[in-house]
This record gives sequence, structure tokens and C-alpha cells, in this order.
Amino acid sequence: MKKGRLPEEVGVLGMIVVVSIVFSVMSSTFRTVDNLQILLLNGAVIGFLALGQTFVLLTGGIDLSTGSNLCLTGMLAAIAMYNGIPWWGAVVIAVAAGVLVGVFNGVLVHYAKLPPFIVTFSTFGIAASIPKILTGAQSVSVKDPFFAIIGRGSIANVPIPVVMLAIAVVIFTFILRRTALGVHIYSVGGNAETSRLAGISVPKVTIVVYAMSGLCAALGGLITTSRLMVGYPVAGSGNELFYSIASAVVGGVSLFGGIGTIPGALLGSVLIATVSNGMNVVHVESYWQPLVIGVIILGGVILDTYRRQVSLTRLLTKRAPGARSPNAPPSGAVTATEP
Repeated sequence: MKKGRLPEEVGVLGMIVVVSIVFSVMSSTFRTVDNLQILLLNGAVIGFLALGQTFVLLTGGIDLSTGSNLCLTGMLAAIAMYNGIPWWGAVVIAVAAGVLVGVFNGVLVHYAKLPPFIVTFSTFGIAASIPKILTGAQSVSVKDPFFAIIGRGSIANVPIPVVMLAIAVVIFTFILRRTALGVHIYSVGGNAETSRLAGISVPKVTIVVYAMSGLCAALGGLITTSRLMVGYPVAGSGNELFYSIASAVVGGVSLFGGIGTIPGALLGSVLIATVSNGMNVVHVESYWQPLVIGVIILGGVILDTYRRQVSLTRLLTKRAPGARSPNAPPSGAVTATEP
């Protein structure tokens, strides 16, 4: 961060405060403890999807399968417990399935050289259909009481999903800021070909970021199923995908790759969750919500494009004073002089 320049996360935090004040004035229900609990629980799921989306966006990709992966993993956990597998075994199955979907996406994106949009859109359809095929489009009830702890439990009055999200934020921030993998993710997002020439394993980075997105979708699926104690074959088919992208973009993650932070994506998810919750509280019709989220995404993309153009202009301006003429000899070269 440059001296005298505030981090971009401050702007998102300010928007959260403003939006919260507006909804608090519009409805006293928004200020209640019960509504705050609902906001935090919904925000935790959005937060996990946004964190996973952030890893992918940082490399210049996109994951459109997050909502379907959430549904698939939650349903697999419910089906596993319905068939006698203990809750912890169901969790392992769900997480493994989510990661596997991510790896599948990453492998196709890199080795098949297919656009991430096409690959993940295809996976979106596949992952959405599997739960319906397995259950005949019927919901599956969960009877194991220990599984409810994931979505309904709390530690010191803090919901466990929020605790899980906080732990994930710390771990993911450390990975991006303090490890070689984090450096490589930003590098690939900046320029994949240059990264390859520098010795970075682009296939590994690509597969890892999509696997991380799959992991986060699985955690979101487990929380959703645990809260309801029912596996719904249509879960994740709502606004989850839009929320994950909007959260990351509003939080400062560039759709072009190479720019963004985990704390920014987290704040973006809080903002989106607050807007969604506030509209529900003030009884805004549900069909207005995609419009609002769409406007938020559009605004974020416009700001991101403007930011990139300004950064490029500044870079060219800094280089201009010291630029050498194309015909000038290289520095240190010996030139002939007349006697």
C-alpha cells in the first residue's frame, strides 16, 4: 500500500455501514439480534463461496459451478447419513466430492485449453443434475443430531459457521500473503506465460485454485444442509452464483486476475449479505434482488476496468521521462566518435 493511500477495503466497510444504517432506519426488525443471527448465518455461506471464487478470479478464471457444487455436496452428505454412514464420514465424502469437482474443472481448463466459462458452466449443469438423478428429485432428511452442530451450533454465542469462516479467512490470507503458492497465484493471474517462463507450474496453480473453490462450495453445502437438516436437490440454484461473484468483485478482486485480497472478498460478502437481508426485511419482492445484485456486479466491473486503465496510464507516465529513443544505443555501449 502506498503512503497516504487507504486500502480499498475501507471503502467497502464504509458501504456496509451506510447500508446498515439505511435499513435500520427503514425497519426496526433489521436491528434485532435474531435478524443479525440470520444475516451472519446466510453471510457465512456467501462468504465461503466468495472466498473460493476469489482464488479462481485471481488467476483470471471464473467458477460458475459453485451453486451446483454446493447442492451436490450437501445432498451427498444427506444421502450418506441416510444410508447409515456417520456424520463425520458424510462430511469427508462431501468435502472430497467438492474438491473433486474443482479438480475436474481445473484439469479441463488447463489441459483441454477450454475457456473457464464453458467448463464451469457445463459442470454447473452436471453437478445440478446428479442429486436429482440420485434421489428422483426428492429431498432427503438428516436424522443424525451431531450433524446439526455444523450449521446450528455456536461457540460463546458465535455461530459455528461464522467461526469456520473466520478460520478459513485467516488460513487463506496466510496462503496468499506468506506462501510461494500465493505468490504463484498472483503471478499466473498477472501473466500466465511469463509465469511459465519463470518456472512456475501453471497447471498446478490452475488445478489448486479450482480445487479451493470446490472445497469452499462443499463447506457452504454442509452448512446449508446442516441448518435445514434436509438435503434439497434444488439448493444452490438461486442467487448463490451471483452472490459469490458480486462479493469478490465488490471486495476489490479483479475479474482480469492478479488483483484482490481475501479480507476484501470477505467484506464484499458481508455487504451482499446485508443488502439481501435488508431487502427481505423491508419486504422487497424477491425478483428485485437479482436486479440489485446485477447492478452491483456491473458497478464493480466498471470500477475495476477504470482502475486498470488508471494504473496503466500512471505506469506509462512514470516510464515516459526516462524512456530512451528506439534508435539510441543500449546503456553502456561504446560508440564511434570522430577524431
